[in-house]
Amino acid sequence: MNQHKIIEELQSPRVILILKQKAMSNFVNGISSLWFLLSILALFIFLAFPTILSLLSKLNSNSAKKPPPSPPKLPIIGNLHQLGTLTHHTLQSFAQTYGPLTLLHFGKVPVLVVSSAEAAREVLKTQDHIFCNRPHRKMFDIFWYGSRDVASAPYGHYWRQVRSICVLHLLSTKKVQSFHRVREEEVVLMIDKVRQSCYASMPVNLTDLLSDVTNDIVCRCVIGRRYEGSELRGPMSQLEELLGAAVLGDYIPCLDWLGRLNGVYGRAERVAKQLDQFLDQVVDEHVSERGRDDDVDGLGQNDFVDILLSIQKTSRTTDFQIDRTIMKALIMDMFGAGTDTTLAVLEWGMTELLRHPNMMQKLQNEVRSVGGGRTDITEDDLNVMPYLKAVIKEILRLHPPSPILIPRECMQDTKVMGYDIAMGTQVLVNAWSISTDPSYWDQPLEFQPERFLKSSMDIKGHDFQLIPFGAGRRGCPGIAFAMIVNELVLANIVHHFDWALPPGLVGDQALDMSETTGLTVHRKLPLLALASLHM
Repeated sequence: MNQHKIIEELQSPRVILILKQKAMSNFVNGISSLWFLLSILALFIFLAFPTILSLLSKLNSNSAKKPPPSPPKLPIIGNLHQLGTLTHHTLQSFAQTYGPLTLLHFGKVPVLVVSSAEAAREVLKTQDHIFCNRPHRKMFDIFWYGSRDVASAPYGHYWRQVRSICVLHLLSTKKVQSFHRVREEEVVLMIDKVRQSCYASMPVNLTDLLSDVTNDIVCRCVIGRRYEGSELRGPMSQLEELLGAAVLGDYIPCLDWLGRLNGVYGRAERVAKQLDQFLDQVVDEHVSERGRDDDVDGLGQNDFVDILLSIQKTSRTTDFQIDRTIMKALIMDMFGAGTDTTLAVLEWGMTELLRHPNMMQKLQNEVRSVGGGRTDITEDDLNVMPYLKAVIKEILRLHPPSPILIPRECMQDTKVMGYDIAMGTQVLVNAWSISTDPSYWDQPLEFQPERFLKSSMDIKGHDFQLIPFGAGRRGCPGIAFAMIVNELVLANIVHHFDWALPPGLVGDQALDMSETTGLTVHRKLPLLALASLHM
């Protein structure tokens, strides 16, 4: 009975009308919601369209681009795990597999490895204006006052100004020549040290000897005092070690905290503070002695600090003013570039001459013939020693002090040898791989100075088979300073003494050729030899 009553009520016209109205209302509401959602979607598409179009364009562009060959990489770290301890050897092996242009990934950073003279010419000369920037490096920031030196400063107005100071005032030909007395005096002191070892019949630690003479020459030229016994010895040794340390934060920013955790950043900052205090003391001493005449033109014996103070005084009326921080950054450049690399060249040079006694004898014959009966070889004598110059070139070819040139950075999208290189890509030029490439050199791993006797090839960045000092805008401005020290020291050390290996050992048995790691590659073990006075 109740069911029949309910059914009759539901079928009544009034209830049916109510249900129809409710259904219509739901339908209208549904339509309204749909139109609202469609409006929101249309607005979103309208606003997002440029971004979507850009992403599609990039995808199409990337698919059309041709990057250099690249080995497989791991997530996050890329190819960092494959570098090994002797990076220039590892990069050479990559080139043998993937070609003269190889694209690696250090963390998230793309890195172009250049391993042929043709590719180096393209990057360092033809497109030098695109590849002349420096990538950011944490250690350079710590030691060089936020990368305010010539070597590591980003390309731009500031870098051009400080490089101009170095080229025109600190390392000009005239200024380099003005320090001839300093170099010759320090070489005489070096010879005296070896003579004392001869009298005592003791082996000479050539690594220490050559380190002392190069550091003393550079220090006297830069700050007016000898390196030996100064406060620089400890901090500079630690600086060299820290520059060779791996800093993951340079390539994987999210792991930058590891530098704090493992103490590397803290140690670097303590060493930098020691060096900064020393440099402040040096500048203060020079300021207090400013009673003497300035000599910016390099006609007298003023050191680099004197010259920088003179430039600072005159720069107050120019658009580029030198403050104390810039001065200290440039002084640090002179120490870093002028001592370590010169030592490496001389150390490897004596190593190769000891391994090849016939070439040692040939060099001694030339030097002693030019020197005649005089006690010392002077810088005027060096111009008539072609074999000496050939020996130095061959040392730089086989043992470039920095086998991998200081990294560069691409400043815009470009093409190199048909490959697409993206803006921000870092560039490593493997100078050692190029200078030992059998495509350019006969018996490339053999020490043969004679190959340069009839060759016009130089080391100034014009011949890309041999670029130990780099090339282009970022080439080393101190080539003349370094070369004259190399030639003068080597000529005198073979002029005064006959050299031999310790008794019982011959060739490679006595001369471990293992290399250190770092920006500059030295012998891993000290070089010991016996000297006897030449009569």
